[in-house]
Amino acid sequence: MRMPVLFVGHGSPMNAIEENAYTRKLGEMTKSLPTPKAVCVVSAHWVTTGSHVLTAERPRTIHDFYGFPKPLYDVQYPAPGAPVEAKRLAFEHHLLADHDWGFDHGTWSVLRHLYPGADIPVFQLSLDHGRTFTEHVALGRELLHLRDRGVLILGSGNLVHNLHQINWQMPDSAYSWAEEFDAKVKHAIEERDLQTLAAPDHWGETLLANAHPTLEHYAPLLYCLGCTDAQDHVTFPYEGIMFGTISMRMACFRPAPQ
Repeated sequence: MRMPVLFVGHGSPMNAIEENAYTRKLGEMTKSLPTPKAVCVVSAHWVTTGSHVLTAERPRTIHDFYGFPKPLYDVQYPAPGAPVEAKRLAFEHHLLADHDWGFDHGTWSVLRHLYPGADIPVFQLSLDHGRTFTEHVALGRELLHLRDRGVLILGSGNLVHNLHQINWQMPDSAYSWAEEFDAKVKHAIEERDLQTLAAPDHWGETLLANAHPTLEHYAPLLYCLGCTDAQDHVTFPYEGIMFGTISMRMACFRPAPQ
């Protein structure tokens, strides 16, 4: 059975330990997803030179943030790695095996709600900062076969992510440019318009610069779209923009019912 593909806007690391509408939706989604043999995560928080694959048997939990309450730093996510699947992916596609990385917060803050028992093997694929958006899509396309091997592909980023313009007085509302960019990306996803998604400056350089001063939170979406095809049906299990500038939209791609 071909596994789904899931893109999640992960937002603040505090979502790892808070109960809110977003984290409840993540927990509910587990019931509707087939149980994977492993999860392959493309996270905005692992950016490298070259594309790396995490091959560790017992990846560490990385607390890659600062200034948060101690209970967040106490969180561990002790899921096993998936070294056989990870090494196979690295070998088949000439990627770099990495034994030293672990689960960054783009990974564990989501997975501890999806799979709170930490009983599903997990490995990560990094974002190569040297790749163009089109090349990210192309590498995503090479992940398609993982779905047929029982691997859930999870992209973890945000469709809008601008920490410089966060407004703490807007906890559940958005600037108009954030709404515009989020809506344009949603429409392109629905149309499976990979050409436009791989060239988001097509919507205007100022709009893109506001939505993404840096682009690592956008890139995981391209892997998700790359490893889907015309047979996949997309839904948006959760949507909303927090603090003016952080889109929490999720997108789930599943094979259309026969």
